[in-house]
Amino acid sequence: MSRIPRDPTERPARGAGKKQLRAAQAAPAQKETIIHGAVPPRDVLMRFIAENPQQASKREIAKAFGLKGEARVELKALLRSLEEDGLVEKKRKSLVRPGALPPVTVLDITIRDIDGELIGRPAEWLDDDGVAPAVLIRQSAVGKAKGKVPVAGLGDRVLAKIFPAKERGGPAYTARIIKVLDKRKDAVLGVFRATPGGGGRLLPIDKRGEEVLVDPEFTAEAKDGDLVEVHLARLGRYGLPRAQVQTVIGSVASEKAISMIAIHAHGIPHIFPERVLQEADAADAATMAHREDWRSLPLVTIDPADAKDHDDAVHAEPDPSPDNPGGVIVTVAIADVSWYVRPKSALDFEALKRGNSVYFPDRVVPMLPERISNDLCSLKEGVDRPALAVRMRFSKEGRKAGHTFHRIMMRSAAKLSYQQAQAAIDGAPDEKTGPLLEPILKPLWEGYRILSRGRERRQPLELDMPERKIILKPDGTVDRVLVPERLDAHRLIEEMMIQANVAAAETLEQKRQALIYRVHDQPSLAKQETLREFLATLDISLAKGGNMRANHFNGVLARADDQPYETMVNEMVLRSQSQAIYSPENIGHFGLNLMRYAHFTSPIRRYADLVVHRALVSALGLGEGGLTPQEEGVLDDIAAEISTFERRAMAAERDTVDRLIAHHLNGRVGEEFDGRVSGVTKAGLFVTLPAYGADGFIPISTLGRDYFIYDEAHQALSGEKTGLGYRLGDPVRVKLAEAVPLAGALRFEMLSEGRKMPTAMRSFHKSGRRDRVNAGKRPGTRPPRGRR
Repeated sequence: MSRIPRDPTERPARGAGKKQLRAAQAAPAQKETIIHGAVPPRDVLMRFIAENPQQASKREIAKAFGLKGEARVELKALLRSLEEDGLVEKKRKSLVRPGALPPVTVLDITIRDIDGELIGRPAEWLDDDGVAPAVLIRQSAVGKAKGKVPVAGLGDRVLAKIFPAKERGGPAYTARIIKVLDKRKDAVLGVFRATPGGGGRLLPIDKRGEEVLVDPEFTAEAKDGDLVEVHLARLGRYGLPRAQVQTVIGSVASEKAISMIAIHAHGIPHIFPERVLQEADAADAATMAHREDWRSLPLVTIDPADAKDHDDAVHAEPDPSPDNPGGVIVTVAIADVSWYVRPKSALDFEALKRGNSVYFPDRVVPMLPERISNDLCSLKEGVDRPALAVRMRFSKEGRKAGHTFHRIMMRSAAKLSYQQAQAAIDGAPDEKTGPLLEPILKPLWEGYRILSRGRERRQPLELDMPERKIILKPDGTVDRVLVPERLDAHRLIEEMMIQANVAAAETLEQKRQALIYRVHDQPSLAKQETLREFLATLDISLAKGGNMRANHFNGVLARADDQPYETMVNEMVLRSQSQAIYSPENIGHFGLNLMRYAHFTSPIRRYADLVVHRALVSALGLGEGGLTPQEEGVLDDIAAEISTFERRAMAAERDTVDRLIAHHLNGRVGEEFDGRVSGVTKAGLFVTLPAYGADGFIPISTLGRDYFIYDEAHQALSGEKTGLGYRLGDPVRVKLAEAVPLAGALRFEMLSEGRKMPTAMRSFHKSGRRDRVNAGKRPGTRPPRGRR
């Protein structure tokens, strides 16, 4: 349900805050006397924040403990101290413990505890340093919750309200189910293992899954090692369930099965229900009702050469207004998906269930059926297509002078690839781009030049982290891994889309229309401090304070430019950043350095953009397909769900790449490779093979006979006796010791001796300020006396 802003003059409910205070006072661990009206001790304050994640703003804390006047000033100082120490983080307007679950979370119900209670875990967990916390699912109403309470079971995915657990010794959280998002499907994916005498077992691809028995008459001729889909025939509370093989997908030795593993492992809907397909097939072409005729405007699409859908088109021309000399008019037209996908339709339910399209090297799992995404809503060359367009005016300095939105009918003048458009600008036009060069392409590049001035002034975060692309052979096996060249054509489209997204957010705010923002919080103080300590080892400084800007990090990146540690610094800056999410509450976009930002430009593949389109249609009175009051009332839930689905897609894509590379290298165990240290932990080193984009692990127990010490500030493991070690970003030579394709895991052995650690680091070690927690025992090596 959506949150309703509280009127500052509204009096709090009777007893609100006092119950919380009494709970804090009654906690058994608290031995100090808590005086109402006095600032509480740190431990009491920390417990209150942990137990009241939705009521931990400074105002609510002061109210709960009865603080006024000077006591509020003292509270502010104490809270600032807790933030600087990394004990709490500020999220939106409330303080939370680092790593705490948000008050509303999507959970996967995975197991039952010994009492038969359901246990869930967050569907996507962003904290790379730990295991996702367990959550006890309460199947009955909590507090004063009214109405029918949804009932869930093992394997279900639910949207749940999170509460800190009151009892110790069990899960840290309890949850009340708000809505069941996905019921457990009867179709389960796994690897078939034949057993003597016929039949077999299904080994789950999900680490949290359980084995399933397959009787001999239900194997469907599956062979040992086949990836299969089964139908669960009997589910009991005790013993293994039995299943019937429905589909033999193929041997797990085939790369073509790899993306299906990720699809099922992450619960990504990949088969459109018949009702959805029928609705898509029955859709008629859009009419001119409530539309302006822009078919004569030479808008063009510029996309990857292999793109099958085209949802954005662009145009630029000099601004003829005498009030804007040297200015430019940039037009961005986006496919009008809201015309075809209406609220409460089968298409809409399925699109929300998917949240976004998911892209794998061998396939795409689309958010919408091909009839919509690749046909009716694809801005095909020379074909009439409905669109929402924004016309933006910029001064010659790149400052926006104004913008307007229009619902139009357009006809793309040309479909171009990035390489094709760039080649024309660089002096090598082909038969298609030659006639377009002067009237269309050169004005576009002039518009981009002007927008770039505004971008330079805005100073967004400029990370240099090239993305690798896997190229497959016709048989689905890995051919090569490459880093596509970054062209000005890419940057042109990117900047024009950013400006269109900003315009959408600004218009909806001006109209006081509810919407879903794309928000990106600044890095937490704890992560800032970790980065600051690391940069200090390179003699690079980072400003302190809670009001960081993206250009502070750009200064750090500039200092590292062309240095041996450039990649290492880029990675550490990236790790310090928060996760961008969707939210109906605006906190701005830190990375882009924008006050307001909403995704508008990809409604074919992102549900958030479809919501923004509907909001624009409603706010501007542009006809049918607008946002309904019912949708406005659940924007909080929608934002939470699509944020989770986005992380789900990213994890599935990453897992698929890992499995593909592990499969590709499976036959090369024992070979040597050049790598780079990409991660340093207490347990060992992560090493990336740049030629493949693959990551593998080297356990600390295999590094050598020295006693290796983890140095977090320097991001290094260093030998105490030899002074030799390994640091983030170091080039190393490794041998592939093991590849596990099904898990996408690689294990390496270190061949490089390691480098001499700087004197400053060794002095740092001798001072005793290091992490003394080491990995498991190493043969022939014992910790020095006093450290056992």
